[in-house]
Amino acid sequence: MTQDPFEHQGPLAARLAEGVAALGLTLAPGQGERLLDLLALLARWNRAYNLTAVRDPLEQVSRHLLDSLAILPYLTGESVLDLGTGAGLPGLPLAICDPGRRYWLLDGNGKKVRFVRQAVLELGLAHVQGEHSRIESYRPGRKFSTIVSRAVATIAQIEGLAAPLLERPGRLLVMKGRYPQDELQDPALRELDLAVHKLFVPFLEGERHLIEIRCE
Repeated sequence: MTQDPFEHQGPLAARLAEGVAALGLTLAPGQGERLLDLLALLARWNRAYNLTAVRDPLEQVSRHLLDSLAILPYLTGESVLDLGTGAGLPGLPLAICDPGRRYWLLDGNGKKVRFVRQAVLELGLAHVQGEHSRIESYRPGRKFSTIVSRAVATIAQIEGLAAPLLERPGRLLVMKGRYPQDELQDPALRELDLAVHKLFVPFLEGERHLIEIRCE
């Protein structure tokens, strides 16, 4: 009988393991522990810096880890830019479970980027880079095959900012809560190859949607 790799880590590990299974994902050895280490680091930093308003650890499993991992099947290509990553979400959980791609996590808030860089160091994420810049002035000298953003602006605003940084073919993924009916009526989106996916996030109340824009 295979031992549960999370068994010794208590209710957080049990919640994470159940949620990952409900998402249809399989973690490699050590990835679950590393995800929980990320939450522990976030809790330590939260005592001095207001990185996240979500303080309950069980709620963090669903709102931070599982919510991020729900978009993993939609990533494409070899490079991912997390636009407005904040405290490394969704970029850090995705990178922990997806070591085959390179990740750039971009934010204009210095303390949040310092947290991201510390997490990269402590968790051994050599394929992740924290970038301190506003998107309007970001000049990375390269393009990205997938760009993700967790509701930092309207869909049209994010698309306008992300388009110059997206490879062709490429994919822009915008994470939203309720179905963004009004935003989707924006004429700027009319000619785009756009699809809306309703996401299931275990243990998370409320709707979650992913707007996928394909650029060929």
